[in-house]
Amino acid sequence: MKCLYCGYKEDKVVDSRAILDESAVRRRRQCLKCSRRFTTYEYIEEVSLMVVKKDGGRQAFDRKKILSGIIKACEKRPVSLNKMEEIVGQIERAIQKKSIREVSSSTIGELIMEKLKTTDDVAYVRFASVYRQFKDVSQFMEELKNIINTGKGKQRVKSKQNRF
Repeated sequence: MKCLYCGYKEDKVVDSRAILDESAVRRRRQCLKCSRRFTTYEYIEEVSLMVVKKDGGRQAFDRKKILSGIIKACEKRPVSLNKMEEIVGQIERAIQKKSIREVSSSTIGELIMEKLKTTDDVAYVRFASVYRQFKDVSQFMEELKNIINTGKGKQRVKSKQNRF
């Protein structure tokens, strides 16, 4: 593995552990030249999965794109990066279990919203507002009402009212 800092091609593995339900390995490495540490991740290479976009175009499945969207939705929210990576892993495994070679971008979007809805309401609404392309405030308010009417949303509203 090439060192990110000095480019030297030899390192040693300092720590290694399974992550994401043991479907990946996280390795802490130390460069043998500059002694700086860096992290690498190893994933099982799966059969290539293609994503069918709304316009009919196809592109290779990229877990980094999903993680990037989730990170943006969870910005300044109490959701750890580990939790976000766990969500991406769950989505990826759900798609792989279907044993299909192509998946629609809308299926991926719905899976992301489903996971965010149970993780953080604000992150869910942020993602939904971009994904569903709300045209006006009324669509946004309708989605907020749906969250409030679920048990989770009602609990939060009641608990805030009881504080006063």
